[in-house]
Amino acid sequence: MDPARSAAVRLTVQEAIHTLSSSEDVGHILSTLGTLKRYLGGTEDPALPEKEEFTTIHFSAVLRCLVSKLSPGWLELSPDGQLERLWESFFLEGPPDQAFLVLMEAIESTAGPSFRLMKLARLLETFLSKGRVAALMEEQCRPQTKPSFPLFQETLLSKVVGLPDHLGNCLQHDNLTQFFPQNYFPLLGQEVVQALKAVVNFLQDGLDCSVSFVSRVLGKVCIQGRKKEILGVVVPQLTVLTQDSCVWQRVCWRLVEQVPDRAVEAVLTGLVEATHRPEVVSRLLGNVVVKSKKAQFVMTRKLLFLQYQHTTSMLQSLLGYLAMDSQRRPLLIQVLKELLETWGNSSAVRHAPLEQQCYISKAILVCLAHLGEPELQGIRDDLLASMMAGVKCRLDSSLPPVRRLGMIVAEVISSRIHPEGPPLKFQYEEDEMSREMLALATPWSADACSSEIGGSSLAPVATETPVETPEKTMGNDVPPAQPQGSDSELDSDDEFIPYDMSGDKDLKSSKEPLYIRDCLEALATSEDMERWEAALKVLEGMVYRSPEATREVSVELAKVLLHLEEKTCVADFEQLRQRALVAVTVTDPERVAKYLTSQFYGLNYSLRQRMDILDVLVLAAQALSRPQSLQRPSQHGPPGSGILCSPALAISRPGNAVVPDWQVVVEERIKSKTRRFSKGCPRRELSGAPNEFNSVAGCFFFPLLQHFDRPLVTFDLLGDDQLVLGRLAHTLASLMYLAVNTTVAVPMGKALLEFVWALRFHVDTYVRRGLLSAVSSVLLSVPTERLLGDLPDELLEARSWLADVAEKDVDEDCRELAVRALLLLERLRDKLLSISSPPR
Repeated sequence: MDPARSAAVRLTVQEAIHTLSSSEDVGHILSTLGTLKRYLGGTEDPALPEKEEFTTIHFSAVLRCLVSKLSPGWLELSPDGQLERLWESFFLEGPPDQAFLVLMEAIESTAGPSFRLMKLARLLETFLSKGRVAALMEEQCRPQTKPSFPLFQETLLSKVVGLPDHLGNCLQHDNLTQFFPQNYFPLLGQEVVQALKAVVNFLQDGLDCSVSFVSRVLGKVCIQGRKKEILGVVVPQLTVLTQDSCVWQRVCWRLVEQVPDRAVEAVLTGLVEATHRPEVVSRLLGNVVVKSKKAQFVMTRKLLFLQYQHTTSMLQSLLGYLAMDSQRRPLLIQVLKELLETWGNSSAVRHAPLEQQCYISKAILVCLAHLGEPELQGIRDDLLASMMAGVKCRLDSSLPPVRRLGMIVAEVISSRIHPEGPPLKFQYEEDEMSREMLALATPWSADACSSEIGGSSLAPVATETPVETPEKTMGNDVPPAQPQGSDSELDSDDEFIPYDMSGDKDLKSSKEPLYIRDCLEALATSEDMERWEAALKVLEGMVYRSPEATREVSVELAKVLLHLEEKTCVADFEQLRQRALVAVTVTDPERVAKYLTSQFYGLNYSLRQRMDILDVLVLAAQALSRPQSLQRPSQHGPPGSGILCSPALAISRPGNAVVPDWQVVVEERIKSKTRRFSKGCPRRELSGAPNEFNSVAGCFFFPLLQHFDRPLVTFDLLGDDQLVLGRLAHTLASLMYLAVNTTVAVPMGKALLEFVWALRFHVDTYVRRGLLSAVSSVLLSVPTERLLGDLPDELLEARSWLADVAEKDVDEDCRELAVRALLLLERLRDKLLSISSPPR
């Protein structure tokens, strides 16, 4: 533009600003605004050469002048509202970037609450609803004919993304709902889509453009933690738009590629989370993992190894995306190798939380499902080596879920690398997790991974087998069903009532033993299997019926039961053997407990037998610590087999005599006619009885602590036998809890805390859980005064350790147990303070 015209525009703007600042004549003001409006190209001549000069240099100054004149009196100069509409049009029809920045600047500099502040906020709300933010981003995407100012773009980006924070600080309680984050960012997502539509139109018209500003907006929003709000609007629309348009796909690829490095992780994570099918991820991202090292690190390392909170569907989308293109499939193979290397690392098995191990196992199964046989055969040796190392580590774990993960993954890997050989099978209980993981291992079809037909999601290859009819499953010699009305129907015996055979018993050739010594002899030396089985079934009840006879042979009987092996297929053999051993221990607790605890550290015992000893000790201690009426409810049956009758019923019916009907009617009539002003709830009076566990608690507890640090030839608690060590810690915690209110509780608690302190940094999760349970048992069982009087140093050390576990332990259950123990300590301290503080 020549200097003369530029000077004329500058002079006109200066005169207009002076008039607007000083004049009160509404006609003069409207005429001046109309003159300035011509420079925007909105009224008479939209192609004025002075437009660029005005919008580039003078427009912001005019807007600031209009903001400074905003007041109720100034707007009321035009009663018909013409002045207000013309004033608003400068903000809504002029260059959107300058209008937006001036509005934000004016709102932040205006003290509120005031008329000007609310008027500017309402104008900004209209600015957003008119789609001016989309026009703002579209303007930044156009080819720039003039040198750009990075500081201006950075300021604009900061204001666009931070609008909810700025408006919330300025308006506070008067904030408008449109400026709330949950409302603003979905609107911003819609504006992003509109700006991208304008970019596509530019490209189709042959114009160059850039999506860098839109990429920076997306990146900054996702970094601030609002990726769900904005991508929840953007991704569904881009999914539809990219389905049949290569131009839209290239725009999306460019949009992701130009995201700043510091925002790549947030944007990629949000995009993969918002999509539910791998082909959609492929359309939106393209080969960004091949072009960008940062994107490759995020997609192949961070989302798989360093994070494990993502859903299974996101994991399938991510790995399916890597499998859908020939340039990305080498990355999938590399990911599988690294996953298996981590999966087979013994240190990772010990220190990684269970959730992360499950996440990595699922990722391995999904990778195997996407790879074909030729690709797997190329890495067969690596897979086999990692599988063997991982299975060994997991089968040695003391946690059943970890062992189950190793079994499932090993079965799948073995079936994929050796499809022709016999399948590897483990025995494990199926649960929801195992069924889900086996479903993930179903191979995907090759054509589904390489093509996108109709946007349908990939589906596992499932061979449908026709359901066989009963006629096909039966042999040829089985005659078909007779039609109705045939002779077979006449010969039917359905009308006869079946005979009740529920009380029948199996006839046995040998009789049940009648004495304890007969049972002992039958279990130890008898070759008659029926007699052996009968002795096992009646032994528990016989022990409770003949306690004196049992005490004579209690140790011998415990020895036989401890070494007893199943000779025939007896239903519930392990339960019968355990209950009989518990009955013997309850009947003669001191001698049998000494024998069992001495054998726990003995030679030539299996791990199963040692854990059986611990289970029996806990169950026996539990039975001994109960009141006698609850311990032996029936004189002719085992504990728990009898039925506890209501005391009121027993009193009103002595000798189990049947009450006549007339007496019941009379009692009910008396109750209905009697008025009671206060009637407390009926309470059962508990009969007092000595705690039988009090005198033998030390026999159960202290021998188990004597030799835990001394390894044997076949038994090393501090070595490979971590499962038994964990069970020992849980057993000691249970015994400590059952020893509440006993005289030996204080020395038991002190010894148990020393045991915990020696093993507090154990690497096995199950052991740490037992130790934390032991601390809680001490706090619950030892009296408060004795705890603080005899164990102050131990409690102080335990407190610091519990706080560290609650904050840093990788296992969620350990953290929860530590928090519970800390709460018990706080409750203990509060109780002590309430006792020691003098009353006011």
